[in-house]
Amino acid sequence: MRAFGTTIFAEMSALAVRTGSINLGQGFPDTDGPEAMLEQAVRAIRSGANQYPPGPGVPELRRAVSEHRTAHYGLDYSPDGEILVTVGATEAIAATVLALCEPGDEVIAFEPYYDSYAASIALAQARLVAVTLRPMAGRFTFDPAELRAAVTPRTRAILVNSPHNPTGTVFTRDELAAIAEVCKERGIIAITDEVYEHLTFDGVEHVPLATLPGMRERTVMISSAGKTFSVTGWKTGWVCAPPALAGAVATVKQFVTFTAGAPWQLAVAYALRHELGWVAGLRAQLQDKRDRLMEGLAAAGFEVLRPAGTYFVQTDIRPLGFSDGLELTRRLPELAGVVAIPTQVFYDHAERGRHFVRFAFCKKDEVIDEAVARLKRLSG
Repeated sequence: MRAFGTTIFAEMSALAVRTGSINLGQGFPDTDGPEAMLEQAVRAIRSGANQYPPGPGVPELRRAVSEHRTAHYGLDYSPDGEILVTVGATEAIAATVLALCEPGDEVIAFEPYYDSYAASIALAQARLVAVTLRPMAGRFTFDPAELRAAVTPRTRAILVNSPHNPTGTVFTRDELAAIAEVCKERGIIAITDEVYEHLTFDGVEHVPLATLPGMRERTVMISSAGKTFSVTGWKTGWVCAPPALAGAVATVKQFVTFTAGAPWQLAVAYALRHELGWVAGLRAQLQDKRDRLMEGLAAAGFEVLRPAGTYFVQTDIRPLGFSDGLELTRRLPELAGVVAIPTQVFYDHAERGRHFVRFAFCKKDEVIDEAVARLKRLSG
């Protein structure tokens, strides 16, 4: 792990604190989730749900997840043996990779990719093989031929993140079909990170890869309450997978964290059943915030790519006369009093993302407005 060091999120958040800058870097909301859900957590704590819950997760949450998968996607997962509660999606990803990959195996991921993917693959002594997402017609996408060329006899899994962080792209049915075809032809497992599944915009549909023909039996589906209900600090996620795959992940998970916090699980079970209307309102608010930030970034001189989901907007910094996102983001507090994330750190081929910078819009309107006002100094 020596090659990984401190994450870019820790570095930039510390920079924001040190300089008093507005933090549009790390993707966490500055408001809380639904009040009734928060009260359920308080009630759970006060009623004594403070000891170890069952390793696979409290039955109430596993049942609620099962009901949610069926209602939204037509996928039937048994709460007993096919659903595992984890300490956020990050643990789910790590436990899945450790469970299913052997030293020397290869895992394909689409770059730019969330930074924990590379670390998890390294811990498994496997090798990450990057397939690049490139802007095309205003959105990031991949070349199916490049995906096929990346597959070797050592390929064990493809890690699919949609809605995609950090680009904001939402894979289309055709793109997912291309991934599914490769998985089925070559006997590859799909690991799907779907933490932004409810946060898509402009009527864009999120399609789980597991819903495509022949994919449920070879897919480990990962979700989380953190983004859906604006409680990133609760670290409550889950895995849905066929028994053999879910059991392998559970075997690893029991020796990593054993179980996840009981009060949060009980509150999330309540939210999955009763607060999805709140989530619909959140989605509408985030779309407005996205548009607010995009308009401001464009006025400041950035080239802006329109995201179809997540918390994030990608910008091309070259119209402002900059070419290195890492250099710019380290100077941005001094230049404009704002912190962002250099997208190049999420690439194996850093030169392909050197000119992109990511901004988060999951913030209060007044925070976005102040950040935009400050960023206008760049064009001045």
